[in-house]
Amino acid sequence: MYADELTESMEKAITETNRRRKIQSEYNKKNGIVPKTIKKSVRDTIKASIVDDIGNEYDIKKDEDIGDIINKLTDEMLKHASNMEFEQAAELRDKIKELEKLM
Repeated sequence: MYADELTESMEKAITETNRRRKIQSEYNKKNGIVPKTIKKSVRDTIKASIVDDIGNEYDIKKDEDIGDIINKLTDEMLKHASNMEFEQAAELRDKIKELEKLM
C-alpha cells in the first residue's frame, strides 16, 4: 500500500494480513509445504471470436470502426472502476487491449 499517511483502516488491514501470513507460514513449516508460483498458460484467444463476443454483447455492427468500439468499452471500463467493480473493469481492459492489437 502506498499513502502519505497510515490510516486506521490501513493499519487494521496490514495487521490482519501479517497475522494470517504468520499462521500460514507456521502451517507450511509444520506440514513441509514449500509455496510455489502458479504457472498458467497465457489465454489463447482467437481475435475474431473476441470481436464477435464484444459485438454480440454490445450490439455492434460489423462495419463499425474498432476505434469506436474501444471508446465505448473504455467509457464502460471507467464506469465500472469508479463504482469499484474492478473485476469487470479488468475484463473490459483485457478486451480493449486485444482490440488494440487488431488496429
